Amino acid sequence: MTVMNESTLKAAPAGLQPIPSSGLVKAMSLPRLAVVAVLILACALTFVLKGYQLFQGAMVLSYAIALIGLNMLTGYNGQISLGHGAFFALGAYAAGMLIEHLGMPYWLTIPCAGVLCLVVGYVFGRPALKLEGLYLALATFALGVAMPQLLKYKALEPWTGGVQGLILMKPDAPFGLPLTPDQWMYVFALIVTIVMFWLAHNMIESSTGRALRAIRDHAMAAEAMGVDNRHYKSMTFGISAAYTGVGGALSAIAVQFVSPDSFNLFLSISLLVGIVVGGVGTLWGALFGAVFIMFVPTLAESISKAAPWAIYGVVLIVLMFLMPGGVVGLAKKLAGARSQAGR
Repeated sequence: MTVMNESTLKAAPAGLQPIPSSGLVKAMSLPRLAVVAVLILACALTFVLKGYQLFQGAMVLSYAIALIGLNMLTGYNGQISLGHGAFFALGAYAAGMLIEHLGMPYWLTIPCAGVLCLVVGYVFGRPALKLEGLYLALATFALGVAMPQLLKYKALEPWTGGVQGLILMKPDAPFGLPLTPDQWMYVFALIVTIVMFWLAHNMIESSTGRALRAIRDHAMAAEAMGVDNRHYKSMTFGISAAYTGVGGALSAIAVQFVSPDSFNLFLSISLLVGIVVGGVGTLWGALFGAVFIMFVPTLAESISKAAPWAIYGVVLIVLMFLMPGGVVGLAKKLAGARSQAGR
C-alpha cells in the first residue's frame, strides 16, 4: 500500500491533489448557508411586510412554482412551450371550482389542481411528441389562445362562472395562530413553494434529471444509451403542467378571484420571459423570474403611463444584453471570476 506523504502530494498533478479539509467544508457549506439565509429572510418577511406587500409576496411565490415547472420542460428537457398560461388557468379554476361548488378545504385544492394538470399535461404531451421545436411551440401557443375562450363556454358557465368568474374567500390562519389572513396566505404559499422546490431539486439531481438533460443535449445519443425519450418527454410535460397548475391554484386563493380574462396569452409569454430572465435550466432562477413578472410591469407603468410596455421592452432588452444567461448565469459568472482571481 502506497503511503501519501507530503512530498508525494506536492509532486502530484494539480488536478489530482486532494482538496484541503477546510476548503472542502467551505465549498459544501456555502450553498446550504445560502439556502438557510434565503429561508430565514423569507420567513422574516411575514412580519416585515404588510397588507398588499404580503399579497405581492404570495404572488411571487406562485409565479416561482410555475416557472420551476416551465424550466423543467424548457431548460432541462429542451421543449419549448408558449401556452403554459393555460395550465396556470386550469389550476386556478380547479381550485376555485372545488372551493366554491364542493366546499373543499383550500389546502386540499392545491394537490388536486396539480394532479389534474399532470393528467392533462401528459395527455397533451404524448401526441405532441411528434412535434419538435417551433411546431411544438405553435401547438402550445394554440392551447394558450384557446383556454380563455373555453372557460367562457356557456355549457361550463354554471361551474366556471363564465365571464364573471368566481369569487373566493381568503383563508384564516389555522390552529389559532396569531397571524392575519394576509400573513397566513404568504406563509402557506411559502410552505408550498419550499416543498415544490425540494421535490424539483431531488428530481433534477436524480437519474431522471440526468436523462432529461441527456435528451435536451442530444436526443439520438440519449436514445442510443437506452433512455426512453417518449416516456421522459411526456412525463416532463405532465410534471411541468402540474407545477404550473399548483402555481395557478395558489394565485387563485391569494387573489380571491378567477376570471378567463386573467389568463390571456400574455401570461404564457410572461412565464417564458421569466425563465429566461432568471436563468434557463436553473431552479433559483425561478425566484428572480417571478420577481420580474410581478414588479417590472408595475415599475414600467410608474415610469410612463403613456407607454408602459415600451419601458418594459427596453428593460427586457437591456437585461438580455447584460445577462444573456439570466440572473443566475451572471451570478455564476461573477463567482467563477472571483474564484479565479483568488487563486
